[in-house]
Amino acid sequence: MTVKKSQLDIFNSQLGDFLDQSPTPFHAVKTMTDMLAEAGFIALSETEEWSLKSGEKYFVTRNGSSVIAFVVGTDALSETGIRIAGAHTDSPCLMIKPQPELLNNQYYQLGVEVYGGALLNPWFDRDLSIAGRIIYKDKDAQLKQKLVNFEDPVAMIPSLAIHLDREANSGRTINAQTDIPPILMQAQEKQDFHQLLSERFLTDDERVVDYELCLYDVQQAATLGLKKEFFASARLDNLLSCFVATQALIQAQTHSTSLIVCNDHEEVGSVSSVGADGPFLESVVERLCQNDSAASNKARVLGSSLLISCDNAHAVHPNFSSKHDQGHSPLLNGGPVIKVNVKQRYATNGVTASLFRQMCEAVDVPVQTFVSRSDLGCGSTIGPVTSAKLGVPTLDVGIPQLAMHSCREVTGSADPLRLTAVLTHFFNLSGKLQVELQTVVDE
Repeated sequence: MTVKKSQLDIFNSQLGDFLDQSPTPFHAVKTMTDMLAEAGFIALSETEEWSLKSGEKYFVTRNGSSVIAFVVGTDALSETGIRIAGAHTDSPCLMIKPQPELLNNQYYQLGVEVYGGALLNPWFDRDLSIAGRIIYKDKDAQLKQKLVNFEDPVAMIPSLAIHLDREANSGRTINAQTDIPPILMQAQEKQDFHQLLSERFLTDDERVVDYELCLYDVQQAATLGLKKEFFASARLDNLLSCFVATQALIQAQTHSTSLIVCNDHEEVGSVSSVGADGPFLESVVERLCQNDSAASNKARVLGSSLLISCDNAHAVHPNFSSKHDQGHSPLLNGGPVIKVNVKQRYATNGVTASLFRQMCEAVDVPVQTFVSRSDLGCGSTIGPVTSAKLGVPTLDVGIPQLAMHSCREVTGSADPLRLTAVLTHFFNLSGKLQVELQTVVDE
């Protein structure tokens, strides 16, 4: 894959803008749907009847935190199945509790709850802001919602000085209840956080009823390294894959029905109405099949389909290379990674992996493989959950990164564009995919 430096710079600049504008799943979905609408995709509502037209492009959201976008192919759905790329919109973070107000030694703080498997140490001594959505009552007593973002750094979690904790560099643990409430300001008495939100984001005759808010690091995405070979940002896991999948679908000139699904709640198990273990994707597939009279047998359609679950992979860390299995140590800028696990924490099998290798070869993109050490646990993705729920052939892939689940992560600057090229090629493939192979028996 030959890419001009200007192309790479433009792509990564757009990726950085997307990440900076998407501090929460709600903001990510809003940014993605804006991109899709600008590219000609039509917004649908789950509560209305759909009249889908061949060749047209659509998207639908649920809860404002999950999104599915698709192109209705001109080829028969019953013959080609659905080309699906999946990702997730959520990232480990610190969520603000419903009644968060704390006052300690004249410091006004907020109680927080850890969302997902976050690395907590990197959250200390950062310039933090607050974003999410608020539910409010307007002047007519009607409930409405609004996306909000303080944007400015308004909070921090200061470290305890080394003089007061001589074991900080050798054996300190973090208590998620007592050690990480952020400081917002100095105060003589508690102030109602709902009221602070109302004053900041609403008019005098409106008031906040509830919210879903989190802290985030205000440091923007950046390309770094002496040769600009690294890309650093918050929420690379897994908004990077969301951006890549969206760009691939926008760029595709597909004749087959092609779809991206970006679910919320992957970091906490996917069990929700908007998660991969919920009914969102299945309901959209059902409607696509109903739209094609020849595709009434959903099992036949899904049996001919393929899901590429995209979720970042563990690159080998130069200081901790022993944490990787020998021969399975992905490198930054080494190309996308096929993720394999015999306990089905990843949904890849030999056939789906081979198909992906062919796609990478077709667009001249290198490919790597990851398997966890046999004596270490393995994370998971939306891949196995979606595959088990729908019965769709699946593989798990990801762009290699370092510092996974930190509030600032690092990947290679060349790999996001590479995976975009592979997914675009995947959507553009014509005819029926070889998801089931004929068995050759030697006589």
